[in-house]
Amino acid sequence: MPANKAFNLLLRSSPTLSVGITSADFLNIGKEVELLESTDIKIMHFDVMDGCFVERLTVGPVFIKAVKTELLKDVHLMIQNPEEKIHEYVDAGADMITIHLESSKNAYSVLTELGKTENKNDPERGIIRGVALNPDTPVERIKGLLGDIEMIVVLAVNIKKKGFPFFNSYADKFMEVKDLVSNSGKEILLCLDGGIKMDNISEFAKVGADILVSGSAIFSGENPVENIKFMLKEIE
Repeated sequence: MPANKAFNLLLRSSPTLSVGITSADFLNIGKEVELLESTDIKIMHFDVMDGCFVERLTVGPVFIKAVKTELLKDVHLMIQNPEEKIHEYVDAGADMITIHLESSKNAYSVLTELGKTENKNDPERGIIRGVALNPDTPVERIKGLLGDIEMIVVLAVNIKKKGFPFFNSYADKFMEVKDLVSNSGKEILLCLDGGIKMDNISEFAKVGADILVSGSAIFSGENPVENIKFMLKEIE
């Protein structure tokens, strides 16, 4: 793997939060970004849904580029055929890009192409390449990709089903992924995403993820900064 300042930063900072900006108040997005930057988080998470791979439709590269921040931009692509659009997200300033195996005809080619691209924010940051595992995606499917990724995202909700139902066996799946990575001898960031809230983050933290993603729980109420502080304390 080439020099990757972003990857090394997250290794040093883990466990940490990736905060879902798509749950923020879009009419006051500048203020919301400033609030996040006033905390100790390092990552801002963008859920990109195209209305095809998943039913919902959210943001795209234009929005991601418009958000000005020094935080790492963590882009979770829930889109069909990411190979056709991957450079748009690189150009938008993504520091981390996660794809789904089921969304592409050749996930390996997408990941290798990403490995050749230059981070538009800072060439020395590199781009963290991630693969997301939906609850019904077998862990063994990523075994051949471990040399071409820097992050694995285990989903605790099923994005392919209406309403994103919670996956109760997420911890078992996460431990299976953890064992796979440990046995490979490779250094890969492990992330948990889906359903992480104020009242359950301590349970999620027990599995030992490097990164936990939370959005709506942080922006609920009137004080996202205090919510972030609480969550960071819970995962220390």
